[in-house]
Amino acid sequence: MAAPLRIGVLGAAAIARDFASALRESTSVNIVAVASRTLPKAQAFAAEFGISRAFDTYEALLTDPDVTAVYIPLPNSLHAEWALRAIAAGKHVLCEKPLATSPADARAMFAAAKQRGVCLVEAYPYLAQPQTRKLRELLRERAVGELKLIHAHFGFTVGSLSNIRLDPALGGGALMDAGCYPTSLVRVIAGQLPRRVHAIARWGDTDVDRSLVATLDFSSGLLAQISCSFDTAMHRRASIAGSDGIIETTYWNNTSAERAPTLLLKRGTSWTATFETIMTEAINGLRAEAEDFAHLLSDGWSAWPGATERESIDIALMLDAIARSARVGTPVDIAVES
Repeated sequence: MAAPLRIGVLGAAAIARDFASALRESTSVNIVAVASRTLPKAQAFAAEFGISRAFDTYEALLTDPDVTAVYIPLPNSLHAEWALRAIAAGKHVLCEKPLATSPADARAMFAAAKQRGVCLVEAYPYLAQPQTRKLRELLRERAVGELKLIHAHFGFTVGSLSNIRLDPALGGGALMDAGCYPTSLVRVIAGQLPRRVHAIARWGDTDVDRSLVATLDFSSGLLAQISCSFDTAMHRRASIAGSDGIIETTYWNNTSAERAPTLLLKRGTSWTATFETIMTEAINGLRAEAEDFAHLLSDGWSAWPGATERESIDIALMLDAIARSARVGTPVDIAVES
């Protein structure tokens, strides 16, 4: 059995705590260091999760020779900077979504990783779920025929104006938070970049989008819609309609009895066709993703079910075009890259 991946965590906020909690029982990933902006906060985090070393700067963690890889759960605006610093230090990087706040930064990050000989991946725990693997299997088998329409949604309530999700300087807004998930799901399902997007948003007091809807037009004839919001009750669902059937599914990061990993599949086009319920294993997606990352580093890219480099760059292009369309109020074309 391969030795556990030795990973360091840059930051000690809520999502970092979720990550550390998920990995308590992992035998293939071991968090060996954590860094925060203050030493007491890092030490408290380390003590809670049984982490051996705590640092009061991110730079100090990156110089630790015992750290093989880093997990970056920092605010969106800091992802590119600290991923590039980690790459320069020779660390593999598992970076929270969105990978970057611009396509140019995403390209630069992957170019740096290739040059340094390390792996860089964008974190989407739902892609590690058996539920999503089953969804992809059904689509490969053309269980619903030719894809025609995709609808993917994610929304929840953000009340306090002090929440960093509402800070434009930190890359805030519903699109760059909740919206990354339906955007990524559409890209993964479609297997291609849309040629045009048209978005409409509702803006909040801090001048970030609180709700957004976008239509995505693909050269194949596929049409998709994504929505995201900070002003609704919690919802996270998708519907995939093909020429010969329908799939309805959730796509949670973590599944459980309360968030059952269920797909509904209807084969056929008639009014009398009924849905078949497909149950999959319920797992913690943060742990599964981290362990898949460890397998990637030991076994190669065939072991990685998450976003590829091409998919992450395309997601960055889609997010950028959607944001620009929402601002100008007109459709925005996306140039397909070679």
